[in-house]
Amino acid sequence: MANTAEIRTGAALYRNPWIPFIWVGPSLLAITMFGIFPFLNTIVVSFTDAKPLGGGGQWIGFENYTRLLSDEEFWQATRNSLTYAVFAVPLLVLLPLMLAQLVYKRIPGIGFFRSAFYTPVLASVVAVGLVWRNLLSEQGPINTALERFGLISSPIPFLSDSALILAAAIALTVWKGLGWYMIFYLAALANVPPELYEAAELDGAGPIRRFVSITIPSVRLTMVLIAIMSTIGSLRVFTEIYVLGGSTGGPGGGARTLPFYIRDAALDPISGNAGYGAAISVALFLLTCVFAIASQRFGERGTDE
Repeated sequence: MANTAEIRTGAALYRNPWIPFIWVGPSLLAITMFGIFPFLNTIVVSFTDAKPLGGGGQWIGFENYTRLLSDEEFWQATRNSLTYAVFAVPLLVLLPLMLAQLVYKRIPGIGFFRSAFYTPVLASVVAVGLVWRNLLSEQGPINTALERFGLISSPIPFLSDSALILAAAIALTVWKGLGWYMIFYLAALANVPPELYEAAELDGAGPIRRFVSITIPSVRLTMVLIAIMSTIGSLRVFTEIYVLGGSTGGPGGGARTLPFYIRDAALDPISGNAGYGAAISVALFLLTCVFAIASQRFGERGTDE
């Protein structure tokens, strides 16, 4: 094997081997302090009975995890998070792809529509949520218009029914994420050879057939990436529920997701238990890993086929 010094060229001949660590050192330090350490500390705290802002607690083993199994509020929050992901993820995978197909062609004025579809991404979730809260209130424009056209006899309780709050939050997440994931698909579509579409068109394939046989297989890896990203985002939803359902997460906390329940369980100044909240966080992390791995496996199987 050739000596390492012999295969170096240019400036590498005069560079000390520890120089690259100077450049990556600050990033590694930041990742360790704000990523790895909090993650490991959360796992440790989950085995204690630590109180909010009260420092470390006593070691209680798996008691917090045993408590999860019989906690109905935890399972309700889990069901809400799973419902959120089951409905939001497929919509965030398919609708942006269809939207990207519509704005992909370079025709006069198409830049305006691309910008318009991307605009919601730039607004904060809180600002958008407040707008949606005003639209969906009992005296808001939506209920007023439906009553005026005689479609309903009484206002729809969008913001006072747990199921409707969850549905409205899902719609908000999908609406706000369309433009963001549309950009991913536009980049993927740019790499699809136009000759494939031309050959398929000569063979008599219609738009739907070309979409199913060419577009979807060509952007499958992007679809997997978006599925993983949207899954993680859906399972971490908090702000949408908080803005639409209030600080309680809907009537009786019926629309609370796991991040919402973590806040209630861990940070309540009176009954909060940081150790139990950490255990819920670990459960959420494991649930996210399961969904992410499942999305990746599904994408790999589709690619192999």
